[in-house]
Amino acid sequence: MTEKTYRISELSEEFGITPRTLRFYEDQKLIAPTRRGQTRIYSKKDRARLAWILRGKRVGFTISEMGKLLDLYYLEGGKAIQREIGLKHCHDRIKTLERQKQDIDETLKELKDIIEMFKNWEPSPVQDNTKD
Repeated sequence: MTEKTYRISELSEEFGITPRTLRFYEDQKLIAPTRRGQTRIYSKKDRARLAWILRGKRVGFTISEMGKLLDLYYLEGGKAIQREIGLKHCHDRIKTLERQKQDIDETLKELKDIIEMFKNWEPSPVQDNTKD
């Protein structure tokens, strides 16, 4: 029985990305499809890596971080190392997002205060400065 494979159009459609995005990830050495002539053939491993890449992208990991995490899986004891480093990256990302959230909350409060200030301003009569 042969392993399930995918064409670029199948993965693009399944994950809602463009073929160019897949080629970009290939250029970055994150996925490595085989070739049959000019056709790229993606394995189940490529599909799984793509799912992780996109998930990492959604939560703000860089391409470099994702590549390092994915490559750890294939080292001896890699899954355990991948887990530890993955946990560290996730905790670091959470800290960064919490700081950003705090900054956003403070900015929102400031904007709401400014809105209230504008609402409470009494318009002053228009002065005609053209007369001398």
